[in-house]
Amino acid sequence: MSDIAGLVLPFFGLIFIGFAVARITRQPLEALGWLNTFIIYVALPALFFQLLARTPFEELTEWGFIFGSVFSTFLIFMMMFAGSLLVAGNIAESTVKGLAAAYGNIGYMGPGLAVLAFGEKAAVPVALIFCFENVMHFTIAPMMMALGGDDRRSWPQLVTGIVSRIVLHPFIIATTLGVLAAYLEWSPPLPLDRLLGYLANAAAPCALFAMGVTLALRPLRRIPVEIVPISLLKLVVHPLLCYVMLSLMGDFSEVWLFSAVLLAALPTATNVFVIAQQYGVWVERASATILVTTCASIVTVTGLLYMIRAGILPLDLFP
Repeated sequence: MSDIAGLVLPFFGLIFIGFAVARITRQPLEALGWLNTFIIYVALPALFFQLLARTPFEELTEWGFIFGSVFSTFLIFMMMFAGSLLVAGNIAESTVKGLAAAYGNIGYMGPGLAVLAFGEKAAVPVALIFCFENVMHFTIAPMMMALGGDDRRSWPQLVTGIVSRIVLHPFIIATTLGVLAAYLEWSPPLPLDRLLGYLANAAAPCALFAMGVTLALRPLRRIPVEIVPISLLKLVVHPLLCYVMLSLMGDFSEVWLFSAVLLAALPTATNVFVIAQQYGVWVERASATILVTTCASIVTVTGLLYMIRAGILPLDLFP
């Protein structure tokens, strides 16, 4: 258990440091802008590119793995969306709730924690999951909002917006270039490789610090009554479903299987608040959901890592 604590405590400690510094210094949330720009446009793309470019190309075409992990996320979204729609009857609000239950913090928290837990090889499945899940989320959110009447754009404008948001996302661009480099077996020159290494090493600490600052500067005003089902779906049901789905889909390596399960267990992504704010739907409660699930994930993610390390979750669920 001590090795799990040694892994998890520094990781969540970076979030706490960001939270504490934000409370002490009282800087506005806008002051975080350039750090977020560095993380999203420079550091994490460098990490994804560098590790993907070093990976044999055949490892990047595990379509069964991609389908199993992404489909399990879609099922979680549909469970929460359908349940909320039956109760509230509001498509836009149900969409944000569904995203809160399914959209994990796989950008800021995923790469750092997976690489710390399972080594550099975990960056490959993390990058693949991130890209394909974000394609799904970036497509679902505007389409459902359009159906609910909260997105007033025409369908051509809507499709153009979805495609541009997917194609121009820096993580997806970096992943595409990394896959291309792996296919061509191209290695960057030594100076460029060292620069990418410096940037990649900064990705996880900066992302976790920024996340702590963001949580500190979004006050907890309104806890939604749906917090219990959302938290259970996000932190418990989602990783369990992903584990079962991937066990049924194929015989994947330990690093790939448990990296996917770990990503499924991560708390609600801050992007859910951004989407809620963009459409003016469920905004304060989305912010509260991110804070509550992040705090609860300290326990659930620690428990999951313990179960993996102790062999309680076997690699072959269906031998």
